[in-house]
Amino acid sequence: MSDVLEFAGVGVRRGASDLLSDITWSVEEGERWVVIGPNGAGKTTLLQLAAARMHPTTGVAGVLGEVLGAVDVFELRPRIGVSSAAVADRIPDEERVSDVVVTAAYGVLGRWREEYDESDERRAAELLEALGVASLAQRRFGTLSEGERKRVQIARALMTDPELMLLDEPAAGLDLRGREDLVGRLSLLANDLEAPAMVLVTHHVEEIPPGFTDILMLRGGKMVAAGPIEATLTADNLSATFDIPLVVDRHGERWAARAHTPA
Repeated sequence: MSDVLEFAGVGVRRGASDLLSDITWSVEEGERWVVIGPNGAGKTTLLQLAAARMHPTTGVAGVLGEVLGAVDVFELRPRIGVSSAAVADRIPDEERVSDVVVTAAYGVLGRWREEYDESDERRAAELLEALGVASLAQRRFGTLSEGERKRVQIARALMTDPELMLLDEPAAGLDLRGREDLVGRLSLLANDLEAPAMVLVTHHVEEIPPGFTDILMLRGGKMVAAGPIEATLTADNLSATFDIPLVVDRHGERWAARAHTPA
């Protein structure tokens, strides 16, 4: 079994709908994956499985060497860092930014009576510094801009030194400056040999940080293509994923896509 993720014939069914169907995919240690597709493609469902927050209806889902359904997920989840809108929505607006990060050590949202070691406080401060938001440590989470919130969430997700990092649309809602700042910081993280395996979900190839190695394309809950970005992120594959003729361009280490307009 893969060190990080190994899905074999995985499907998720809710009522009469297949949210995912026959997903066979693996993530190895050190890999950085992008998952891309339109709304309703199954991206968030895939991430929920990877986060051990959902069990498959069919197939076998391996996460960090354990099989979902045969492991205590409450012991597995602390090994996984997650940054998502669903997590952000549960953070109290009045929570201090430093506490948003440090409370990840106990896996809680909202500091109460827990006692944290000096090493925990120091690590939280170092992560805020690395994400460029150290000056916000004493601010209330509810007063932050969207870009600042995203960086604080990523610092929180890294707090426990996870073996797997999951990023659900980290650039969603950001303006151009905020997006480019975040993409640059995620690129630094992706190129850090000590960083965990990473899976980033997005709708846009422009949001793929340099240093990400592989891509999985989904449409209608099914795999369109998967593999190294250089070989897999093609106009044909992306057009099939979004069901529209597209042109894919590469500028250095960045990607862009636009509709194909016949001459």
